Amino acid sequence: MKIEVFTFNSFAENTYLLIDEDSKVCIVIDAGCSTAAEKSKLESYIKDNSLTLKRVLNTHLHFDHWAGNAFLYQTFGVKPEASEKDEFLLGKYLGDAERLGFNVELQPIGGHLSHGDVIREGSLELHVIEVPGHSPGGLAFHCPNEGVLFSGDTLFQSSIGRTDLSGGSYADIVNSISKRLLTLPEDTIVYPGHGGTTTIGYEKQYNPYL
Repeated sequence: MKIEVFTFNSFAENTYLLIDEDSKVCIVIDAGCSTAAEKSKLESYIKDNSLTLKRVLNTHLHFDHWAGNAFLYQTFGVKPEASEKDEFLLGKYLGDAERLGFNVELQPIGGHLSHGDVIREGSLELHVIEVPGHSPGGLAFHCPNEGVLFSGDTLFQSSIGRTDLSGGSYADIVNSISKRLLTLPEDTIVYPGHGGTTTIGYEKQYNPYL
C-alpha cells in the first residue's frame, strides 16, 4: 500500500490517499480539500496516476474533514461513507465554515460504517474501529497487514482530540483510545487527522493525556 498525504484547508487537515499500486485502485480518507486549487491537486494526482477511486471514507463529520466530499462525488461518482452517529454534524457548522472561508457543499452520506466492518479494495484492507469521544460517531481505520492506523482527530502525537464540540466526551475519547487503539501492536504507525505521524508504542509511554 502506498500512502499519499495532502494537507488541506486552514485547519491543516490531513487527507490520505491509499493506493494499491498493482490494481491502481485507491481510497480517500477525510477529503478536506476546500479551495479550487486543493480540489484540483487531489483530482490531478488521481487522474495523472491512472487511479480508480473506489471509496471515500470519513473518520468523522466535522467540516474540515468532509469539505471535498461533494467534489469527489461529482468528479468520480463515489459517495462518502461515515458513521450514522455523526450524520447530525453535516449541516451543524456550515455557518462557521463559511465565515472561515470554506467553500463547502453538503454531500449526503452514501453508506454507513460500524465497528468491525472490513473494507477491501484490491489489496487494501481497512478494519473499522469505533472511537467515540471527539464526536459521537468517530471512526479509526486500521490496516493490520500494513501496520498502520488512521486515527482521525481521536489520537495525535502526544495529544488527543478536543471534546468540547457537539456530542464530544472526554471520558469517551480516553476510553476509546485506551481500550481500542492502545491495544494495537506498539509498532503501529498512526496517521492522525492533523499533524505528523506517531506510533502506538510512543503514545502509550509518552502521551500526557492518557
